[in-house]
Amino acid sequence: MEDASAAVVVDARGTVTGWSEGARRLTGFPTDEAVGRGVRELLAGDAPPGTPPVPSGTVAVRHRDGRLVPLRLTVCPVSGAGEAPSGYVITAEPAESAGPAERSLAGRAFQQASLAVSVLDAEQRFVRLNDAACEVLGGPEESLLGRTYLDTVGRSEQARGVDRQLRRVAETGEPLHHESFGRAPSSSRGHAWNIEMWPVRDLTGEVVGTAMAGLDSTEQYYARHRLALLNEAATAIGTTLDVVRTAEELVELLVPTLADYAAVDLFDWVLHADEPPVRPDTGVVLRRVAHGSAAEGAPEAAVRLDQTDVYPPSSPPARALRECRAVLARAGEPDFDRWMAERGAPECVAGVHSLLAVPLRARGTTLGVAVAVRNVHPEGYAADDAALAEELASRAAVCVDNARRFARERTTALTLQRSLLPRELPGQAAVEVAHRYLPSGSAAGIGGDWFDVIPLAGSRVALVVGDVVGHGIPSTATMGRLCTAVRTLADVDLPPDELLTHLDDLVTHLASDDRDDVGELGATCLYAVYDPVSCFLSVAAAGHPPPALVLPDGTCRLISVNAGPPLGVGGLPFEATELQLPEGSVVALYTDGLIEDRDRDIDRATDELRRALSVPADSLESLCDGVLKDVLPKEPGDDVALLLARTRALGADRVATRNVPPDPEEVAAARQWTTDMLTVWGLDEIAFITELVVSELVTNAIRYGAPPIQLRLIRDRTLICEVADASSTSPHLRRAHVYDEGGRGLLLVAQLTQRWGSRQTDGGKTIWAEQPLPQP
Repeated sequence: MEDASAAVVVDARGTVTGWSEGARRLTGFPTDEAVGRGVRELLAGDAPPGTPPVPSGTVAVRHRDGRLVPLRLTVCPVSGAGEAPSGYVITAEPAESAGPAERSLAGRAFQQASLAVSVLDAEQRFVRLNDAACEVLGGPEESLLGRTYLDTVGRSEQARGVDRQLRRVAETGEPLHHESFGRAPSSSRGHAWNIEMWPVRDLTGEVVGTAMAGLDSTEQYYARHRLALLNEAATAIGTTLDVVRTAEELVELLVPTLADYAAVDLFDWVLHADEPPVRPDTGVVLRRVAHGSAAEGAPEAAVRLDQTDVYPPSSPPARALRECRAVLARAGEPDFDRWMAERGAPECVAGVHSLLAVPLRARGTTLGVAVAVRNVHPEGYAADDAALAEELASRAAVCVDNARRFARERTTALTLQRSLLPRELPGQAAVEVAHRYLPSGSAAGIGGDWFDVIPLAGSRVALVVGDVVGHGIPSTATMGRLCTAVRTLADVDLPPDELLTHLDDLVTHLASDDRDDVGELGATCLYAVYDPVSCFLSVAAAGHPPPALVLPDGTCRLISVNAGPPLGVGGLPFEATELQLPEGSVVALYTDGLIEDRDRDIDRATDELRRALSVPADSLESLCDGVLKDVLPKEPGDDVALLLARTRALGADRVATRNVPPDPEEVAAARQWTTDMLTVWGLDEIAFITELVVSELVTNAIRYGAPPIQLRLIRDRTLICEVADASSTSPHLRRAHVYDEGGRGLLLVAQLTQRWGSRQTDGGKTIWAEQPLPQP
């Protein structure tokens, strides 16, 4: 039978007076056979008595060929002259478009659909529900029919949202898609729903009701939620290389999303960046590093931050550490209840009904445990929660281990660097010094900044600052090599420019031996030599910032230095700059970490440095602190080394000079002059040894050197004897044989003095020897 709709007009007695083409198609009776017949005669069975002649609703009509046709009838009275209707208009449409077998299958499909399908009338009352909808709403269809949606599901925010959407569909006649999350009346667990809503129209197109089909997407919702949480963990955990902060970030991620209360406990060796000890079989001792509650004080923490706690072997945290997996525990389990009872005050365990303990493991090492607790959330932890917590704990553990390894490497590098830097500067009279070294706090690690003060012959002193490219132990090791090399070259008493040339060759060789790029082992260095006798300062730089000079009147400027290339570049010369300084001048040597700042340019930082150095201070130590306070960036990205040196001068009363003619007979005169000077200085006690030293040095200069020859005595912390000549040939200490007539002079000098040596000068060489002054 074709789908159709029909209209039939009957009078007050029920006689058919009008028959539409649709009626003919539905029943098979032509108009001439239907008009004039009673409408009840067309029904398959007896119609119930009463008015109107046929009832509204679904009835069975016998087709002209004898089969039964189910029709849905709508009866509308036609007003007459009085109160009684003068007739009726009956509209009919097929109750179902399929045959009996098909109609039964379609009904079963509706009832058994996995989607929760329901139909509501214009007043939002249920008129039809399938089994899935009844299960969700928590009752049989008979108890739900005729009730409104809000009366059935309650008036929660989620229910009111669905009701508003249903009414909107009824008002606009437009279908809608709605997503919601909440607890269904038949379940205490939250459910996510994807709901399709559409209008139901009659034959005239008027909206007479609404229908909706809901898909339970709870698993997909929680899967998306878990994925979003994992994505958030990738950016929220491990933002710093700090163990405690990483643990706090894990707690902030767990609460309140996954837990009402969470805590992270770590082994002590993790916090101290030590190696892991052997895990004991007895109770586990852990230190609380982070915890937090969704609501303040709910529940109270049984262990305070930075305190240790002992977990018995049967407790969930100890089991999680022992079994290396997440452990679920619920109220009612004997071990859980016993452990909760042992936790202390009732406020610490009030309402706790579910617990999840997850080990923090990274690279095969167990670092601690994370504990998540639910006391407000009604649902207990399930297997999917354990899987999610294990994934979060795994990511957090890697970040904790990275922070631990960084702290260990930083501590190692800092220890190594501090062992290489001078702990106590050597005693010397040329300058008064103060220094500061601040290691970098950035994630890049400790840098290769260093400084040194090296006493030289003739009461001179070398001031050194350097900076190795890069961070970490490799840079610190390279810094140690360079620091040792500078000291070795300083002992040879090379001029600053020549010393940097040799140091440049060393860095190039180191890069070649390590098969690294030269730039990766590059370094900057500034080497300065100050002579308190002449008050001259000689400075050479290899890619290093120029030193600052503060004159006694308080004015400050940068020393103009012809800076050569950084060490390791090679092929370019270094040039020394010389200037004479008044006594009491302050020379400031520093590394670029002091003036480099991304929020300011170098010129501005240099101006701040000059202003800070110009501020009057009680001492060099106070001046150091003031410079760091005023110039240092808020977050230094590199190490900072600062070395301040206030110059001193040796007056004429402490230095004596005599020109010696190149005649062997002048040796006696030089000895006598030396004895007279020592008498003036009150050093008669060491006059005999000094005469022998002067005699040998002057004799060697006359015999093997070249004029002019000069003898100089310097009374400093030691007595220094210097003999200079124009020959560049340096003497060498050797052991004389039995029959040799000479060769014993330098050996005698070495035995009688504290130390001796030679240095090259522009006009030749100088042989010097130091003796300790007599004790008062």
